[in-house]
Amino acid sequence: MSDQPAVYVQTNDATENEVVAFARGDDGRLAPLGRFGTGGRGTGEPHLPSQGSLVLSEDGSRLLVVNAGSDDVSLFAVEAGGLVLADRVGSGGARPTSVAVRGDLVYVLNNGTPNIAAFRIVGGRLVELEDSARPLSADDADPAQVSFSVDGRSVVVTERGTDSISAYAIDEHGRASGPTTIKASGKTPYGFDFTPDGAMIVTEAFGGAIGAASASSYSLREPGRLAPVSGSVADTRSEVCWAAVTNDGRFAYVTNFGDGTISSYEIRDDGGLELRDAVAGSTTLGEKGIRDEAMTSDGRYLYAIDADARKLFGWTVGSDGALAAIGAFEGVPETVAGLAAS
Repeated sequence: MSDQPAVYVQTNDATENEVVAFARGDDGRLAPLGRFGTGGRGTGEPHLPSQGSLVLSEDGSRLLVVNAGSDDVSLFAVEAGGLVLADRVGSGGARPTSVAVRGDLVYVLNNGTPNIAAFRIVGGRLVELEDSARPLSADDADPAQVSFSVDGRSVVVTERGTDSISAYAIDEHGRASGPTTIKASGKTPYGFDFTPDGAMIVTEAFGGAIGAASASSYSLREPGRLAPVSGSVADTRSEVCWAAVTNDGRFAYVTNFGDGTISSYEIRDDGGLELRDAVAGSTTLGEKGIRDEAMTSDGRYLYAIDADARKLFGWTVGSDGALAAIGAFEGVPETVAGLAAS
């Protein structure tokens, strides 16, 4: 495992998918660290519509990446010199677009199937958990993200196609039961993140309608069962997609693809939401392109991809939730997707 903080994206290249790594300095600025082949293929499309197409393990020692074009998932060891490819296995379905990890348990979301499938990391390799694949609520689910709950007892998936959220209870063997599916508060639920207390903050794109972007929140009162807390809270922007929550659980940031902005929300103690700033930050203000975002493990910095500008942008995160721009960093292709930060 490397002590060098870093930021990772994937190229999503249709011929040879790669992870592009950037070293993070003490001031939050990024410098190229290297490119590392996944052994698989991406879709080659300008946008990969999902959150969590690559994720770091909790201790930062492993990086998992989906290869949506070759129906598999890659596992990297994070080392001082960069990344070392440790394994690549079939995703348990077709067109994997999101992955989640907790301890040695991994869940992959397949959009083409659509389903979730589980794996264990054993001896640095990925081993599929037998009889672990579970369907989503419908064949037209068009899922956006998979993630573990804070306590690890649930796996949650947002379904854009059905305007729903599906949750699965995870047993002691790592297998999922369910799903139990509820209608989302708003249309087109997309990316999400959890507060340390377990509240789930979900973006709602409302089919890309201009000015209709929103976010809502939910609680998991028992494994695999969601309950709404805040209904849709509008941010006045367009085509919201991704969500990131601060380490203290007080603020959430959502990226609005339609106009290149980041909106911020205050999170109440009960998990409810209030809009803090409709434009807390921006990449190319008024232009489409901002997509994936990620908070660093120390909570000091927020980074986002502007795929159309082919740049990464960074901000410092203030104790009051304010964002201060660090700068823009070159070195990513137009097909760039996914974002993970240590």
